[in-house]
Amino acid sequence: MRSICVGGDIDTRSLRKARSLSAAPLTLEAGRGGCAVVFRYAAVVFFQVEPIEETTFLEGLRPLIQRPAAYPMVEEIDLALSTGGREGMEGNTLFVPDFTVPTLQVVAEVLARSVVLERFEGRVGATFETLQPMAANLGTGRLGRAHYRSLLRHLGDVLLDQQEMVGRVAVSDKPDVLWDRPDLERLYLRLTEEFETADRFEAVEAKLDLIGRTIQTAIDLVQSRRSLRVEWYIVILIVFEIALTLYEMFVRGD
Repeated sequence: MRSICVGGDIDTRSLRKARSLSAAPLTLEAGRGGCAVVFRYAAVVFFQVEPIEETTFLEGLRPLIQRPAAYPMVEEIDLALSTGGREGMEGNTLFVPDFTVPTLQVVAEVLARSVVLERFEGRVGATFETLQPMAANLGTGRLGRAHYRSLLRHLGDVLLDQQEMVGRVAVSDKPDVLWDRPDLERLYLRLTEEFETADRFEAVEAKLDLIGRTIQTAIDLVQSRRSLRVEWYIVILIVFEIALTLYEMFVRGD
């Protein structure tokens, strides 16, 4: 199975008209004998789908993908039928009790969240690297208009990431399929612990919050400096006007 994060969002409503194996999460037939679970936060999990079939499937999704990723994140593991009641990861192989659609959906839910978290982790790391020289310039007072616009852009990106993280990925929510198959909850909890999705989600959320507060602080400082500069201009103009008035009173008055 392969889990791929292809962008920021997928309009899954258009896909519900296609022949599907299940609606929540959306599970479609893919390839000659496989299936694909499509999530609206732009993650697709393939089961038993050949690479060329996978490429064809993703090409069909392209018009529905918003903010497509230039370099999609990919996670790949082997799936095997468990023997002796064992479940969970062993090396790069995941053992499951059966290959039914609900079981595959539970597995897909965890793998999709994991690959999306990897995308956010990469974005957060890149933002930290970008902000580091800005923070150095902030200490020396050399932040200019270009830096200010860049800060605003980064702040918008952080707010968008937080919205996607909390509102769409919803790592803390259990899959809907567990309501009908509570026997799969043990597998779900084991996979969640194996891939550390909850801990990774909290770490990314904390970093996004730190980045947001850092950027907002920098923006506030830049605006304060601009306000102080304007105040000095006003003071200079007032002093100039007073000097001009005194000149007219004492020089021209004579």
